[in-house]
Amino acid sequence: MPRDQDRLESACSEHSEGSGHSDDSGREAARVLRRLVRKGGEATEEDCFPLFDLLAPDGGGASRTAAAALPFVVGLATDPGMGARTELVDLLVVLHRAAAKAGPHQVDPEWPAAWQRHRPAMQALHADPDPAVRRAAISLVAGVPALAELCRAEAQPAVRVPLLLALGDAAAAVAAGSAAEAAPSARTEREAYEAYEATRAVLAAALEDAHPAVRVAAVHACALLDPLSPVRHAGPLVEAFSGATAPAAFEEAWYTPRGDEPWLREPVVAGTAGLFDDAPQAGTSFVAGLVDAARRTEDTALCSAALDVAWRLLVHRPSTGPALLPLAGELLAHPDGAVRLGAAHILAVLGPRAAPHADRLAALLDDPGEDEYIDGTVGEYARWALARIGDARALPGLVERLYQPYREGYSGGWIVGSPRRPDIDDVLVPLREHADALMPALLEAMRHDAAHYDGNGLLTRTFLRILKAWGEVSLPALPDVVALLDDTRYSLDAAEALAAMGRAAASAEPALRRCAVLDAPANHCLVAWAAWRISGDGPSPVRLLGDALNEEGPFHGPVHLLADFGRAAAPYAERVRRIMDHADAWSRVQAAGTLWVLTGEPGPSVRALEEYVLQFADDHDDGYLTFGDALDVLTRIGTVTPAIRAALYTIKASDRRLSARPGYLAVLQDEGLRAAIEDVLTLTRSEP
Repeated sequence: MPRDQDRLESACSEHSEGSGHSDDSGREAARVLRRLVRKGGEATEEDCFPLFDLLAPDGGGASRTAAAALPFVVGLATDPGMGARTELVDLLVVLHRAAAKAGPHQVDPEWPAAWQRHRPAMQALHADPDPAVRRAAISLVAGVPALAELCRAEAQPAVRVPLLLALGDAAAAVAAGSAAEAAPSARTEREAYEAYEATRAVLAAALEDAHPAVRVAAVHACALLDPLSPVRHAGPLVEAFSGATAPAAFEEAWYTPRGDEPWLREPVVAGTAGLFDDAPQAGTSFVAGLVDAARRTEDTALCSAALDVAWRLLVHRPSTGPALLPLAGELLAHPDGAVRLGAAHILAVLGPRAAPHADRLAALLDDPGEDEYIDGTVGEYARWALARIGDARALPGLVERLYQPYREGYSGGWIVGSPRRPDIDDVLVPLREHADALMPALLEAMRHDAAHYDGNGLLTRTFLRILKAWGEVSLPALPDVVALLDDTRYSLDAAEALAAMGRAAASAEPALRRCAVLDAPANHCLVAWAAWRISGDGPSPVRLLGDALNEEGPFHGPVHLLADFGRAAAPYAERVRRIMDHADAWSRVQAAGTLWVLTGEPGPSVRALEEYVLQFADDHDDGYLTFGDALDVLTRIGTVTPAIRAALYTIKASDRRLSARPGYLAVLQDEGLRAAIEDVLTLTRSEP
């Protein structure tokens, strides 16, 4: 390896001219390389870090400085006496990728020849005695045949695993490239076939390997070429993960092609479960197999990992619920608190279907078991599960338990989509029939929050939304709601809660009419409407609401409130019709419902709503709220078209959660939308 220091600096400095980098960049690269030479075996990864910025800044092409430094980097990386060799190999990988991705004007003319000149030395890295160096050099391998040959020759599991994963990626890329060709050439088809055959032979041998991580890596690679392969190998996968030596085996050997650190077994379980995304029933069988094996061997870590997979299946695939129900029920008796918590959480999300396990859940109401990574106790999740079931044993202390974390400064932080405490309104809104029992504690919590916490008052507003959802049975809260009318943080939510109480709240009308609101026309419209709702007397706000309708965006006025006045608001039907035809999605759907009330003609409204139903059926990656509103309006109108009915049957058959929300919220929204779909499908009247 060239070690002459003057030559090193001269080469880097000379080639830096005209490269887009300053002379200082070349000289600094020379100094870093010289320091590495001087330190030899004592060199560390920190000593190599400056070279990444100097030779491949932002991964942008290949400069003259990089071309000049390449022989020295290769020499250091291949020198057995050099420390931090894996970082130097990583640098070669970064340089190669940067040059491959860059446009011709970003690659120095001398780079391609320099790279080819030193390829033999770099290829020798694949036979290096140091497994870490061989592993780092995997990304320098070009093509399926070379990767397949290295897989056959490699005996070290910590290198075989990333080689197999890289082989699967490479073979899949070849197959995808062939499939992308409109008319593949004979050469392209032959290359794809040869790549497939070479990969198949290597993976077939790896599937029989004695090392569990190697077998699992082979399944991952197979899945890229044959998506059904994991289904056929579900049993062997369970065996690989549940053996007595499995935890140590994965920690020893599971490296990814671009990873510097090994993975623990449990993250590999999670990644492997993703191979079953398109086969949810096989995925639930895989989970059940893991749980069964974990219980036999008392492997708590594996049991927890399997429950994590079960949770993700449940959140994304409605069809998995029946199979996961008995599994979660059995794990309520597990000796580990984290496992019991995960099982109780799954049962809570399953809701009424978990009723067969209500007695087991009730026995856990005071269970203090916890999970290090999830807020709350086993008892909290068991109580939520009973509440979802509708079991009265959940009621004593329910509101206090839900509010207690906020008394203690709970921030509500969590990883999106992970198991977590439910929001207070998600627990209490469905419990309207138990409002009498829950009301005293709810009002105490609302008073405490309003009196002790500043800011935007989100939690007090949450309590007001609960009262609104409970409607007339919220009347005992009347004095507390009226007391919040003078605070602009709460006044609009308080007005809506009073309106939901109906005529029994008429005594609040004077306070409501003078309540404090932010000075926006829409706020005054809402207050006038709410006052009319609870009193039934005084001047009708129809004209105020009708005149507030705005045919220009983005806000089109209180079109949804106008429906409460029926034919008395008919003079504004034409304005409502124009909003239905030209406004934003939410306003159009609300206007459709109002127009039907004002005119008594279902046809125009139903045809307008049909657009949103058909649109959602074609691509329901968005528009969940609009779709739900459209279903509610259709139910009120009582009429559907054949196209709507057919689209709803298509949506109903989907085994995807009808939600873009994370975690348990996806299940709740999906349940609500599917119930609304059933309501619409029961309608018998059809609009041509």
